[in-house]
Amino acid sequence: MKFRSERDALVEMLATAGRAVGSRTTSSPVLSGLLLSCVGNTLSVTGTDLDLTIVVTEEVIGIDDGSCVVPARLSTDIVRRLEPGAVTFSTSDDNITISAARSNFKLRTYPVVEFPTVGRTNEPTTQLPEMLLAEAVRQVVRAASHDDARPLLTGVLLSRVDGSIRMVATDSYRMAMRDLPGTDVISGEGDLLVPARALAELQRLPSGTISDKAETSRVGVAASSNEITFWQGNVQISTRLLEGRYPDYNQLIPDHYPNRLHLGKETFLAALRRVQLLVRDNTTPVRLSMRQGGVDLTVVSQEVGDASESVDGDFTGEDLVIAFNPSYLIDGVEAVQGDEVIVETADGSRAATVRGFEDDQFRYLLMPVRVS
Repeated sequence: MKFRSERDALVEMLATAGRAVGSRTTSSPVLSGLLLSCVGNTLSVTGTDLDLTIVVTEEVIGIDDGSCVVPARLSTDIVRRLEPGAVTFSTSDDNITISAARSNFKLRTYPVVEFPTVGRTNEPTTQLPEMLLAEAVRQVVRAASHDDARPLLTGVLLSRVDGSIRMVATDSYRMAMRDLPGTDVISGEGDLLVPARALAELQRLPSGTISDKAETSRVGVAASSNEITFWQGNVQISTRLLEGRYPDYNQLIPDHYPNRLHLGKETFLAALRRVQLLVRDNTTPVRLSMRQGGVDLTVVSQEVGDASESVDGDFTGEDLVIAFNPSYLIDGVEAVQGDEVIVETADGSRAATVRGFEDDQFRYLLMPVRVS
């Protein structure tokens, strides 16, 4: 195999596919590598940890067809530090030579036959608006759990609601829910539980277009009984679906709230970030004293001191005090689109909802923290 490509394009390909390469210890060293396949002037770079697979395809100057498996991190770091310009990859026996300008590296490769066979779905069955999906993923993924001991909660539920797609994630302390009205449902049986990691990688991809076509760009999707695949630009991301019954999130959503706080989003966020400076662990909450004319924020830290700040706003309901994990609350406010945010509460012990003003598509439910 031999091909030539510009350094920056090659770094992007290697780094993107390399994010699927497992960092955990594995009995198969080949899984720490990237499969490079050159046919004609088309190069495909594949990384996988068997659960998540990322394939990046790009045009290069193809010289000799072939395949090899290179060390993922090392080859990416080498190409990144080369001088700008053309980079040449060429294989011989069990080695690959990476050369550019006056630099020359010779690396050992892994046997191609040991690289797992990665199923590649040929055609998407659904097209979703790229900007809409990216925004929904940004809002929802943050609420998924990172605890592998509870695998179901590390996923994002894609369900059908009134002929459209709804995305839901929860770590049992907070829940994010976003509806995608007007979208085609993904073909297949039942709801889909997609690992949040795969959606986070999809979110990290650059927009397929940077021009005025950005609003019309689409992401292709296809799902089977155990896998889902996304196509965005020249990148294909496939992941195994999680198995199991997702918690019934509908029972967590209150019918209505008697208390409603209406604030400017950026003003509220800035105040939360300031008082959060005194938080030293996950057990220190921020107290919200809701009253006519706004809300008073308070953080009391036994080790550091205390902080308080008032934020003007419109409040309807009975005065109350409710406390939250400040990081979780900030996450919810950040996720809101627009310049205004609504915080709705029933009382100091039941879940509150954070949402945008006049926005029924996104909801962020947050359990309060008990304080004395």
